[in-house]
Amino acid sequence: MKTLVILSHPIFETSSLNKQVVAELKKYPDKYTIHHLEEEYPDEEINVAAEQRLIENHDNLVLEFPIYWYNCPHLLKKWLDEVLEFNWAFGPEGHAIENKRVALIVTTGADKSHYQNKGTTMNEVLTPFKMTFEHTKSNYQGFFAIFGPITTEDVVQDAVNFLKKL
Repeated sequence: MKTLVILSHPIFETSSLNKQVVAELKKYPDKYTIHHLEEEYPDEEINVAAEQRLIENHDNLVLEFPIYWYNCPHLLKKWLDEVLEFNWAFGPEGHAIENKRVALIVTTGADKSHYQNKGTTMNEVLTPFKMTFEHTKSNYQGFFAIFGPITTEDVVQDAVNFLKKL
């Protein structure tokens, strides 16, 4: 089973967390395809048909992104809006990602205390993704969150182990 990792990070070169996760996943090219939206579409003109074919040619789908103002980067939002279109991802004829395992890996610049019960929890922040993939009848597997500006190899390995369960 091969997993497509849709990476969205506008300033990936400065991201230690996302770079560590991607570096670890690249060790397993037979299992993971890394598809960086900002590299693929610097003009932000998404080739919807190509993206849909890419998804169709993989067993699982993972979205990896940093939390930006309690949401995803704008190009990932645009990708979701355009690629998961009516009668492809949902609707009477839209079954392309039905039952496909989908998961999220998210990173934050803030520590976990910013996403606790006294504030907005990560579950609440990621509810739109859960609802999107439930609406498309995908098999939503939840998320793995990496908090803080610095991490250890163990946390990165935990993220990879999360994906291995797909």
